[in-house]
Amino acid sequence: MADVTMISGADAGAVADWLEARIAAALAATAGPVAIAVPGGSTPFPIMEQLVTRALDWSRVVVWPGDDRIVPEDHPASNTGKIRALFEPVGAQVVALSEDAHPPHFAVAWLGMGDDGHIASLFPNTDPQVDDPRMVRRLTPDPLPPEAPFDRLTLTIPALLDSDELLFVIRGESKLKVFEAAVRGEHDLPVARLLGAASRDVTCFT
Repeated sequence: MADVTMISGADAGAVADWLEARIAAALAATAGPVAIAVPGGSTPFPIMEQLVTRALDWSRVVVWPGDDRIVPEDHPASNTGKIRALFEPVGAQVVALSEDAHPPHFAVAWLGMGDDGHIASLFPNTDPQVDDPRMVRRLTPDPLPPEAPFDRLTLTIPALLDSDELLFVIRGESKLKVFEAAVRGEHDLPVARLLGAASRDVTCFT
């Protein structure tokens, strides 16, 4: 397992500062494109709203959703639609997930986590494997979340681990307890499988 750095009391601006520094360093290290993976849900978008105001060469940044509900992009439940609306106006490229997609190496793979320990759309019932031969999978959460009762497309654990760094933003005491237990290896939920297989730095803002 990689080292996990916990940073408490971080607001959206502090997380955006961290992301800006990582993306800037990745852009400086190559003349080509830089890819990042970003989550959906309510927590990330205030951070993204600040991030897109930063003076980065967005024309070289490629943004991948870590997962999405299988709905049209103009549907309120679409992660990709919301991500596209934020990042494309500043010049970034946004990639919609598909089952045959070939995710690149990510400078940062940014993840959220559910109370049940799911990451991206790798829910406990889907039994995600650290040696999954596929980079993207179509999955059905069980139970289906009532606020988003849709099948999903998601990056797999190997796709997420193909990154320079992993970032988590965890809000709420109950989620934090699940994450900290995963760091200690006390359960086998999807987040614990990811962390157990990670060899790069992991940062968790709370």
